[in-house]
Amino acid sequence: METIRFEDLGIDSRILRAVTEMGFEAATPIQAQAIPVQMEGHDIVGQAQTGTGKTAAFGIPLLQKVDPAEKNIQAMILCPTRELAIQVAEELRRLAKYMHGIKVAPVYGGQDITRQIRSLKDGVQIVVGTPGRVMDHMRRKTIRCDHIHTAILDEADEMLDMGFLEDMETILGELPEERQTLMFSATMPMEIQRIAANFQKDPVLVKVVKKELTVPEVTQYYYEVRRDTKVEVMCRLLDMYSPKLSMAFCNTKKQVDDLVGALQGRGYFAEGLHGDLKQMQRDQVMNRFRTGKTEVLVATDVAARGIDVGNVEAVFNYDIPQDDEYYVHRIGRTARAGHAGIAFSFAVGREVYKLRDIQRYCKTKIIPQPIPSLNDITAIKVDKIMEQAEELIRDTDLSDMIDMVERKLLEGEYTSMDVAAALLKMSMGEENEDISDSGILPRSLDDLDRRGSRGDRGGDRYGRYGRGSDDRDRYGRGGRYGHDDRYGDGRARGGRDYGRDGWDDRRGGRDERYGSRGDGYGDGRYERRREGADEMVRLFINIGRDQNVKPGDILGAIAGESGISGRVVGSIDMFDAYTFVDVPQESARLVMKAMKNAKIKGKSVRMEVAH
Repeated sequence: METIRFEDLGIDSRILRAVTEMGFEAATPIQAQAIPVQMEGHDIVGQAQTGTGKTAAFGIPLLQKVDPAEKNIQAMILCPTRELAIQVAEELRRLAKYMHGIKVAPVYGGQDITRQIRSLKDGVQIVVGTPGRVMDHMRRKTIRCDHIHTAILDEADEMLDMGFLEDMETILGELPEERQTLMFSATMPMEIQRIAANFQKDPVLVKVVKKELTVPEVTQYYYEVRRDTKVEVMCRLLDMYSPKLSMAFCNTKKQVDDLVGALQGRGYFAEGLHGDLKQMQRDQVMNRFRTGKTEVLVATDVAARGIDVGNVEAVFNYDIPQDDEYYVHRIGRTARAGHAGIAFSFAVGREVYKLRDIQRYCKTKIIPQPIPSLNDITAIKVDKIMEQAEELIRDTDLSDMIDMVERKLLEGEYTSMDVAAALLKMSMGEENEDISDSGILPRSLDDLDRRGSRGDRGGDRYGRYGRGSDDRDRYGRGGRYGHDDRYGDGRARGGRDYGRDGWDDRRGGRDERYGSRGDGYGDGRYERRREGADEMVRLFINIGRDQNVKPGDILGAIAGESGISGRVVGSIDMFDAYTFVDVPQESARLVMKAMKNAKIKGKSVRMEVAH
């Protein structure tokens, strides 16, 4: 795989400085292809998965094109969700850190629109927003399109799935005809191709061509973790598996330095390898690793090129790689010369979907694993110390030591068991950090559909979305409604009538009350809360599968209209012509009143207590 560095792409020195500070050494394949084409002024249709570096791919050329002296909106970026809009805006700000005068404003449903209006009036060059809220601002004339020279649709296929096709077409139709239009999408359905034909001029297709990869025979595990517990999880795995030599991969130089510092602070013999090291330093680090003086080598993908150490027993994907091929190169560092090897990947939040794409592309199997508990690690440490002690007893004359211990015991008030326990405690070192171990197996990557179903979406004959009809399965790892980015935890977009992002201030799509991403599901907490919930009331709804309605549509409508949390809603049993839903008894009257005039997927809703 050819390495293309950012300095080879003709990037403004101020942006290059920011990129270097962010710790990135080389462009990803989508960046290497898209940046030169966009800088030449062409329209682009880019096909790339989430997590491949798309934001920098379109953001770097965009920042070079924006005039900071002009205080009008010059570029508009449309995103499907408020989370992505915030993420894109933040990355653009980081890239523009040394470009004085460039302002980026995210606009999305669920945030007070008056705050956004004040921000827009201050003079913004780049607007990043969700379609519903962007249209709202356009109607209010707080977003004026006269000076926009670049329009970007990020994750266009997801916006399509969320019912934003007409909105996207309306917005693009209002923009100046003389503009550059870029569209990035993981897939290319007919509607996306239609947008390209109607709103782009001779677009260049930028698609990373994947080569066939041979995945080595490595046992591959993954762990769903929080960003702030990664180091602790890695230390637990190092203690549990005790690899003599292991490698950990990070996406940035800064992360390499941070991880090395954290591991060294916990007593592990770790060193880092990245592009800032001189050749002599690199040789010294590699020599210590080969001879076993360094047990954990932490590196970036670029810095690890050409490393050939035959007895690496474990590889840690501390950061999920930005490209599928990097994953294969990483895990190929172990299981060499007929030895067994193991690879551990840490997925934070939505990174599980990137890992799922890697599994599909590489035609491999990445097995979910629970985080080792404190009890597991304590037991393993005790076993290792006891093994060392038994070996010492067998092979060493300890009579002098026994005499000294006996004298001390006679002088003191402690028993030999007290002393042995204290010495064992001292040998075990510092206690591991408590990271609230749940002991719950993470979701299988095979069970995630394209939009992130939490569990088995096959459903049973009653239309349930869990793995069976008993309470344990319905409320267990699968969950009744799945872990869909559009629907889970009450943050649903019902149909064209309900939940449009920013359609009005009251019902701004991803309203704060729906909860933040990752809150309340995915680690078993949601299911346990439901099991211990107050008495439920079963409500009848006059729509079902025949109306093309999904459980998530109903969940989102109830949460959005009534204001109750989607987490307190119980079973949703869907039939062809009607649906039953369980809600807490104390909320039943409120829900029925709120749903009186609601519509789901264009259908008027009649809700009553089921008898």
